[in-house]
Amino acid sequence: MINRKNVARLAGVGAAATVAMGLLSTGAANADTFVPLPGGELTKTLSDGTVVTIKLVGESANISPSMGATPVHRNAWVTGSAQVEISGNSTATGGAIFPGYTVGCQVNIAGGGTSHDGSVGLDWSGDQTKPTASAGSGANLNLGPGQARSFYVLDLEQADDFGNEVHKKRNKFKGNSGSVTWSDETIGLSGCAGYAQARSFVSVEVETDNVITWVTLWGQPFSIG
Repeated sequence: MINRKNVARLAGVGAAATVAMGLLSTGAANADTFVPLPGGELTKTLSDGTVVTIKLVGESANISPSMGATPVHRNAWVTGSAQVEISGNSTATGGAIFPGYTVGCQVNIAGGGTSHDGSVGLDWSGDQTKPTASAGSGANLNLGPGQARSFYVLDLEQADDFGNEVHKKRNKFKGNSGSVTWSDETIGLSGCAGYAQARSFVSVEVETDNVITWVTLWGQPFSIG
């Protein structure tokens, strides 16, 4: 099995982290397919007049042939950058950025109100929905027909108040802006005999003097075979 380690470069106000990444190239007979993606932008005005703008830029996917040499194995490496700006009438105290992906097997992850297994449980079209990421990572997803699952791309190690190691799935920022970038994050899918799709999302928890709320930007769905 090909092994690729991830690099995630995280840039936010007062926060940065780096994860090592290695890249193993494939031969011409097993060439990867590079898929540029359009990203997206969402502007949401909250109840207190705060304006939240989320941008997804530099998004792409690199789709590999079956790593298990069977139709039920898929593999992809995804890259992107999320940027958040907060403006308006309220004083922003900061927020947190949760980037991730939803992967589906023979399920329409482009529309709203989709029926699927309980591991995700959300309306794909909602911009104030926090995706429930039941998968620890995207490297080992096992899905059957009609199932979908979400995962967060970040795994930031830090110490808690007692000095114990904890892992966080978000990049926190203070003030009016923050960003986070990920590179060659793995999506490894097995068990899906039909078509499979993936879709990025950027969920942002926004804190102002008056409100704490979630805003989610969805990327464009793309095929992983």
